[in-house]
Amino acid sequence: MAEKVISILYVDDEMINLLSFRAVYRSKYNIFTAISGAEGLEILDKNEIHIVITDQRMPNMTGVEFLEKVIETHPAPIRILLTGYTDMSAIIAAVNKGNIYHYLNKPWDDKEMSRIIEEAYDVYLKKIEIMNENKELSITNSQLEFLLRQKLLS
Repeated sequence: MAEKVISILYVDDEMINLLSFRAVYRSKYNIFTAISGAEGLEILDKNEIHIVITDQRMPNMTGVEFLEKVIETHPAPIRILLTGYTDMSAIIAAVNKGNIYHYLNKPWDDKEMSRIIEEAYDVYLKKIEIMNENKELSITNSQLEFLLRQKLLS
């Protein structure tokens, strides 16, 4: 079986950053880019995304606000916040509200970014495994409850 390619959504309001990210990582990963949080949410609705990377400072919707929306509709992707500013309140909000996996500074280091992406994908796979096991347990639990009710009624 062929190894699955990691799908990444990178959201940033600066086109140069989107182009740079795509240029560096397109040969290794399946890259989606969005110039806004709203566009990022549309991409998430139409594609299987494993990792979401977003800039914090964007007009209309901050990275944290975007990640909060991602959690509501797409809880599986692993979330990474990327920013050129050291803003502790944004970092705290990202951890508390956006449930981020990692925080990185701009400009990013290519080797560090690749390492974080690989680690995040491992976490994604474990998360999906747990979600699937929970579904199976829920089905089994429902079946057992049904059988118990049947036994009590007989």
